[in-house]
Amino acid sequence: MGKTFGRWLAAVQAYASADDAHSDIAAKVALVIVSNQPFYPLYLHAIAGRAAWPAWLTLLTTPLFAAVPVLAKRQPLAGRALMVLAGTANTVFCVKLFGAQSGVELFLIPCVLLAALLFKPAERLRSSPLLALPFVCYLLIDSRLGDPVMSVVDLNYASLIAINAMSVGALSALIGLLVAARMAPE
Repeated sequence: MGKTFGRWLAAVQAYASADDAHSDIAAKVALVIVSNQPFYPLYLHAIAGRAAWPAWLTLLTTPLFAAVPVLAKRQPLAGRALMVLAGTANTVFCVKLFGAQSGVELFLIPCVLLAALLFKPAERLRSSPLLALPFVCYLLIDSRLGDPVMSVVDLNYASLIAINAMSVGALSALIGLLVAARMAPE
């Protein structure tokens, strides 16, 4: 059992690694998101009960995140761009599913963080639309998406905001730790 787990862990690490430092960060963040996405609907079901059925639709974006490590190895710039695009698209989709009152828009913060950190200085001009995208989405989300698919009693929204804020904090901390590890002198 120990050897099997070791091989599995080595395979996961190889899958989530890229030669380019910036792409390696994108690949690792994407894989963490992939591994956590199946739990999000369970959390929402614990908070909102049956009303949380739309949470299962969030799994539709999992293949986008799962593709980041593969693309990051083959086309580093495209892989990093996909990380930002997938995160932003997932957030907009979740705002439609759960509503802005759920606090899910907070996930645009790590999208901005990734857009700012995943690209090299020479790529800034080409990547600047990715940095602007989460801001543009935030400005247009509430007024254009209409009513959310999920509707819960107001008391449960405080719990949704809390879980989303904690998740955003953890994801932002992970991004910071990965960037700091890459910047540390050897």
